[in-house]
Amino acid sequence: MPADLTRFAAVLRDLGVPGQPRELPESAPTAAAAAAQLGCELGAIANSLVFSADGAPLLVMTSGAHRVDTGRVARLIGVAAVGRADARSVREWTGQAIGGVAPVGHPSPIRTLVDLWLDKYDEVWAAAGHPHAVFPTSYAELLRITGGTPADVGE
Repeated sequence: MPADLTRFAAVLRDLGVPGQPRELPESAPTAAAAAAQLGCELGAIANSLVFSADGAPLLVMTSGAHRVDTGRVARLIGVAAVGRADARSVREWTGQAIGGVAPVGHPSPIRTLVDLWLDKYDEVWAAAGHPHAVFPTSYAELLRITGGTPADVGE
């Protein structure tokens, strides 16, 4: 069944994002799968990874070329521990399922870090709230629409 991207397209429009959500032929649960389907570099995929930072939600937008260094992130934001959120928490905090978490469109704003590495690309691709959907954006636009903080988050 095709993904219904109407609601997410409206979120982007309300934020003034010119890029439109694009449905992928197959699910893209990993950055490598998304890059292969889009024909772009792995690093141009903006992974939306949800963490628990001392129990509070934290969204880290990281380049597909990186793994998040949770110790570094904890030090950056001044918490004792940062760990991957479980599927239930991800759904509760974002309203979206793991594998399709978008940088925006959540029930409430989520503290967000945006990987400096993404600034190397004129165009980056982020999930559009569904495992089969992405949208084109830029580093500057990700910072603007998420209210995120630029950060060196990768290993």
